[in-house]
Amino acid sequence: MIKIYKMFIPIAVLLLLISTLTACSNKNETDKVKIASVYTTENQILAHMIKILVEKNTELPVEIINNLGSGTVVHQAMVRGDANVSAGRYTGTDLTGALGKDPITDPKKAREVVTKAFEKDFNQHYFPSYGFENTYAFMVTKETAKKYNLKKVSDLKKVASKLKAGVDSSWMKRKGDGYEGFKKKYGFDFQDTKPMQIGLVYEAVNANKMDIVLGYTTDGRIQSYDLQILEDDLHFFPPYDANAVASNALLKKNPKIKTILDSMTNKISTEEMQKLNYEVDNNLKEPAVVAEEYLKKHNYFEGGK
Repeated sequence: MIKIYKMFIPIAVLLLLISTLTACSNKNETDKVKIASVYTTENQILAHMIKILVEKNTELPVEIINNLGSGTVVHQAMVRGDANVSAGRYTGTDLTGALGKDPITDPKKAREVVTKAFEKDFNQHYFPSYGFENTYAFMVTKETAKKYNLKKVSDLKKVASKLKAGVDSSWMKRKGDGYEGFKKKYGFDFQDTKPMQIGLVYEAVNANKMDIVLGYTTDGRIQSYDLQILEDDLHFFPPYDANAVASNALLKKNPKIKTILDSMTNKISTEEMQKLNYEVDNNLKEPAVVAEEYLKKHNYFEGGK
């Protein structure tokens, strides 16, 4: 009997160890902060900022679900529970995309509609803006701006018939704030409008393959190529304020996550975000490095857990 008893001691210990590890594994998976990010430089920088701050201020495990194809894919991941934080969401995109509503050009009203709908329909908290807007904008080289005296989009009306425009492929088909809506609002069209991948438009205008392009206001390549953004003086494009979104289930279980995300409210200007993107796209720094440098510069590491 003694020999049998001794044989069972290691087995009991092993079973206890397996049970403990399984419980810990399940707990870690349940508590994990899963940050969804699209493929853009901007989203990746923001995702790493959140990851660094969560790791600095809590004991929670963190994972970035990176390089998702679009805001729609991120939204679906949040709804399914595959992610519980969205790093960079934009009011105008969520208004017409996730919610399927018509564009709203008033920033305050757009935010109110999106915030209430996400709370009610998806049980998600839509945080206040990081402080910058990443909207569509027409841009030209400084030489073209000087040649035609261009400062705002309305200035294009007298010369648009001479210009070749390169625009985001998806914009051509967008309802409301897309190509057809733009022509109706501003009352002109270009000599030729060529759909392109958004990442190619900056190189195209810089190389004079296009006279004017439609890009994003925070893209670092605007600085790289010293491009001039034309003011949307008729306010055609809806607001695209950048925000974090988190599931209420995560925030209820871990209130410190809300404190962390709230701490990023109105802290990054459009110009600052453009510079951060420039560091990655032009100076070839890793998004995680740029994120950490920004947080250190702005004293986010004072205190901590």
